[in-house]
Amino acid sequence: MNKRLFATILTGVFALSGIAQVSKTLSPYSMYGLGVMADQSQGFNRGMGGLSAGLRSGTMVNMQNPASYSAVDSLSMIFDFGVSGQITNFKEGGISMNRKSADFDYATALFRVMPKMGVSVGVVPYSNVGYSFTTTEILSNSTLASLMTYSGTGGFSQAYLGVGYELFKGISVGANFSYFWGNYEKSIGIAALKESHMNVMLKSYQAKVSSYKLDFGAQGQFALNRDNVLTVGATFGLGHKLGAQADMFILNTDSETAAVDTAEVTLSNAFELPMSFGIGAALVHKKRLTVGADYSFENWGSVSFPHSINNSYVMSNSVLRNRHKITIGADWIPEPNAMVRRSFFKSIHYKVGASYATPYYYIRDGEKGPHEFALTAGFSIPIINSWNNRSLLNISAQWVNSQTPNFIKENSFRVNIGLTFNERWFAKWKVD
Repeated sequence: MNKRLFATILTGVFALSGIAQVSKTLSPYSMYGLGVMADQSQGFNRGMGGLSAGLRSGTMVNMQNPASYSAVDSLSMIFDFGVSGQITNFKEGGISMNRKSADFDYATALFRVMPKMGVSVGVVPYSNVGYSFTTTEILSNSTLASLMTYSGTGGFSQAYLGVGYELFKGISVGANFSYFWGNYEKSIGIAALKESHMNVMLKSYQAKVSSYKLDFGAQGQFALNRDNVLTVGATFGLGHKLGAQADMFILNTDSETAAVDTAEVTLSNAFELPMSFGIGAALVHKKRLTVGADYSFENWGSVSFPHSINNSYVMSNSVLRNRHKITIGADWIPEPNAMVRRSFFKSIHYKVGASYATPYYYIRDGEKGPHEFALTAGFSIPIINSWNNRSLLNISAQWVNSQTPNFIKENSFRVNIGLTFNERWFAKWKVD
């Protein structure tokens, strides 16, 4: 029966990849680069701001550092999935509006295959593209006016198989091998009105990616004294070409002459994942309080990206820039063994966190994209029944501010709900 359930969960994890591929965003900033970077944290650490590098426990799936997989015990089968909803306020030039959205976030699983080795599978979003807005411009001392419409949809995801192994006591390494895929469609429509005629130009950008992604991790766990355990972690992402092409289509019409012009440009080998690395540490005090900090770096500045200049379409090294992110977080449980005595409220995990990230793209004339600042808080609530007290309901709230001078300001309030099933599947029962 366990084998059937295990096979069902694996099938379900990869079936959810179809949902992950079309994760939505409403941000106009998603028109740049590969879109808005997705938050790849899970329910257990989302309330901690996404802290991950030094987090290590056999009760959670920390896919952001695959070295953590080796911590899972031989009796556990963990399945974790989450969804989120958000309200975003957009503000520019004194005009404000609110938009709502809801998304599938992730689905992951973790189990042990042999002593000191854990295996994880899952699907998580990588980036999201989704926007639609219109701008108008009337030139001074002229009857010329222009209407510009921008729209885009798509996104990129990764389905991974990961392995973590404890090389020596307290020292673990791991790797995630991912199938990376996705697509986007972006368009710009320009209608120029002048006296009795109109010029219309439509630019359409399309891309479809199907490749791989490799990420590695390491963790060292050290007992400082009887009450404190320190875990230091590091991650590394291999940058490489994705081998996909980018297409631009142009349609130009003039109502006065009825002339229609078309053009098509294709760029081969147009996309690339950057090299990335991260470091971090987490300190656990008396198994009650966990505090930690992370730093991550993505080398987007060395990546060429398709760029439209007038009616030409070329690869450019000046479109993207390096991304830096700092995260701090904490988790506190009043009494770690409260569930043994059926003390419900003392067994709840209380979480807080904050993060700051720089943009990985320029938006116009070398102007940097928005810096992102986020505050989070959440709970992990035990699910209690007659046969299981290790599963958790994870609830977190997140406020995210994204803005850059002279452009749209975004304030998002997100609610994330995750469910962690932690079952004792491999125990042998004895009947007297």
